[in-house]
Amino acid sequence: MKHWLHAFRLRTLPLAVSSVIVGSALAYFADGACMSTNCFKGSVLVLALLTAVLLQVLSNLANDLGDHQHGTDNNARVGPQRAVQSGAITPAQMERAMLICGALAFLSGCALITVALGFTVRTLFFLLLGIAAIAAAVKYTFGRNPYGYAGLGDISVFLFFGIVGVCGTFYLHTGMFVPHVLVPAVAFGLLSTGVLHVNNMRDIHNDAASGKRTLVVRLGLAKARVLHGVLILGAIVSLVAFTAHIDAGPTTWLFLLAVPVLLVHGWKVWSTGEPRDLDPQLKVLALTTFLTALLFALGLILVP
Repeated sequence: MKHWLHAFRLRTLPLAVSSVIVGSALAYFADGACMSTNCFKGSVLVLALLTAVLLQVLSNLANDLGDHQHGTDNNARVGPQRAVQSGAITPAQMERAMLICGALAFLSGCALITVALGFTVRTLFFLLLGIAAIAAAVKYTFGRNPYGYAGLGDISVFLFFGIVGVCGTFYLHTGMFVPHVLVPAVAFGLLSTGVLHVNNMRDIHNDAASGKRTLVVRLGLAKARVLHGVLILGAIVSLVAFTAHIDAGPTTWLFLLAVPVLLVHGWKVWSTGEPRDLDPQLKVLALTTFLTALLFALGLILVP
């Protein structure tokens, strides 16, 4: 069982649920601000969290098997040893686990959109969006022509962990779209992309040697560091702009408590010379993104 828990990569789950927490808090705030009535739904929160966790686990399993298939997981790779690479789990076992997890994610997603929207045209749209999310989770590094090997992983993370995750959750709660919700969605999309960016900076040499043309490999380490700074600062500016716009009181600025950690992280990424030494910053940014999401959500919930 410990090999499967290792393959699930439980440490990635807080990042996966951050967009759900933020989107749900925005719905709760919309209810409290009298934009609508009964905006926030507890059942939607629970099912959205479950679906996000299952999609992240599916992505982790597919990534474990995919990188093994493409030869990216090798002795030169930095970070924890993968389950298939180590021989603890066979490729056939991993494929079965992916099928089971994918089926559970599909069922959970169907329950989520049915509870939130009933049976309408909107339900069909979200069903297609859910199928796209499952496909994105699998095709990042698994199978033929994985998009992660073409440098498109950053765009996928930005969309699904940011725009779709936050705005989609908000819509499932409220049944409406409010344009300014895009701003925090962008912020958490940028932070989530930053986590992948650090991972790819750490692995730049091995990825390049294995034919994995991530955005970092395409840019080179110097430009990748600049882009990482843009991601972090862009997220902070977006959250500040949103909070100033809604002007809902001091509690909404609670997320600022996490900003010093983000800035120190950005400086360490900028000043670290050896890519493999960036490994600790991967956990730092993932957990700080989750902390920022919690503080941002708490600030909205505490608005009188």
